[in-house]
Amino acid sequence: KAAAAQPRRREGADGDDSLYPIAVLIDELRNEDVQLRLNSIKKLSTIALALGVERTRTELLPFLTDTIYDEDEVLLALAEQLGNFTMLVGGPEYVHCLLPPLESLATVEETVVRDKAVESLRKISQEHSPVDLEVHFEPLVKRLASGDWFTSRTSACGLFSVCYPRVSSTVKAEIRQHFRTLCSDDTPMVRRAAASKLGEFAKVLELDYVKTDIISLFTALASDEQDSVRLLAVEACVSIATLLPQEDLETLVMPTLRQAAEDKSWRVRYMVADKFSELQKAVGPEITKNDLVPAFQNLLKDCEAEVRAAAANKVKEFCENLPEDNREQIIMTHILPCVKCPEVRLNIISNLDCVNEVIGIRQLSQSLLPAIVELAEDAKWRVRLAIIEYMPLLAGQLGVEFFDEKLNTLCMAWLIDHVYAIREAATCNLMKLVEKFGAEWAQNTIVPKVLGMANDPNYLHRMTTLFCINALSEACGQEITTKQMLPVVLKMSNDQVANVRFNVAKSLQKIGPVLDSNALQTEVKPVLEKLASDTDMDVKYFAQEAISVLALA
Repeated sequence: KAAAAQPRRREGADGDDSLYPIAVLIDELRNEDVQLRLNSIKKLSTIALALGVERTRTELLPFLTDTIYDEDEVLLALAEQLGNFTMLVGGPEYVHCLLPPLESLATVEETVVRDKAVESLRKISQEHSPVDLEVHFEPLVKRLASGDWFTSRTSACGLFSVCYPRVSSTVKAEIRQHFRTLCSDDTPMVRRAAASKLGEFAKVLELDYVKTDIISLFTALASDEQDSVRLLAVEACVSIATLLPQEDLETLVMPTLRQAAEDKSWRVRYMVADKFSELQKAVGPEITKNDLVPAFQNLLKDCEAEVRAAAANKVKEFCENLPEDNREQIIMTHILPCVKCPEVRLNIISNLDCVNEVIGIRQLSQSLLPAIVELAEDAKWRVRLAIIEYMPLLAGQLGVEFFDEKLNTLCMAWLIDHVYAIREAATCNLMKLVEKFGAEWAQNTIVPKVLGMANDPNYLHRMTTLFCINALSEACGQEITTKQMLPVVLKMSNDQVANVRFNVAKSLQKIGPVLDSNALQTEVKPVLEKLASDTDMDVKYFAQEAISVLALA
């Protein structure tokens, strides 16, 4: 205790606290204050360095192993520290000394602590010699695998693959047997852990055992009563399929995969959809054409929105990875006709440039146009909003003539949508289109329609005219703004609705920098002065602000 009472030396500017007395740190490991214990664990390497390798092995590690009844955050820090302790116990020759505390940590109740202990065990397993692996590490894995508590059995699942490649064939057979046992454990949590490591374990096994052991385990886990186990088996399917020769896939993997794609639980179907591109690459073009295309069609038409959305996210990759000789035919006859649900259509439209490269714009426009029009008028305003955001992309792909002929009316209709967010997005969309197609196009097709709304009986539509002018003035340039837009804005300064009048003041402030100084002095200034003495407070305020910003006072 005397040592513990020593005052702490002040840290130097470089933060070196190697002079911190060791007794104090060890004392802090026993302290009631959890924060002090946590700090001490984080300085564990300092303690170990000061003690030297022998005392670390004989005193510090047994002490740590005995005190593993602490708060989770302290245990988590300890599990992490021990993974970097090899040199502090004397190097690879003594690395097995780290196993007892990590074994205890791998059995605690808190998942994050167990996972961190397993991560550290996996790390230090690489530093064991093959002999030490069999003498020290493999028995630990067996103890965990046959532990009474499910916590230790779940931890064992993550350790099989790291020791399997480096042990004798007798021990390999034992490891495979332990893994088989855990795959049919009574506790769902253990089966889940085994399923999550199935693909990883398959990768280190000899091919014959993949065909015999792994496939039977995969089939059993993929038809487990718990959907949380079944969906993890789907994830393993990708690894297993990449390991098997093409001729074995059809018999060994596909029946289970077909079953998963039609599973009664949407979570399992979701996992199939989510892993679809990886599955496609793993099984190759022939199986894709015969098996995965129909499965993909069903996922795009699934009754659950989450599954459809996950499948929709894979449309682009799926189409890109199809074999070139029948890519177009598959897309046109099998994929595009499934495009009924908004999220699927929106996904195809958002990846239009890629899909366009694959099947060409003419066919695309014929098959997609009805979908675009339908989405543009969808009852859900968020769907309408999404399609507006893709309009500039569509315009760029389809070209100006096609756009004018088919989509221009839609863009104008959005300007008078009853949802403000749509009107706002439609205004922004017009600006992007003008940037794409140029001022002359705007003058001929957009500006006359926008200005026509200035006489609309609905004041919200009249205000949309002003918002459009604000957005378009810069892209259209000085001449169009001065000759065509400005007269309309000035005329609207006499509107009976105050909201329109103060928006006139805001518009004049916005388009002022585009106008020449003559127009500003002779046309804009008188109107703003008139609005500055308006009866409405807001109109006055915005008119005065415009006068000062444009320096017309």
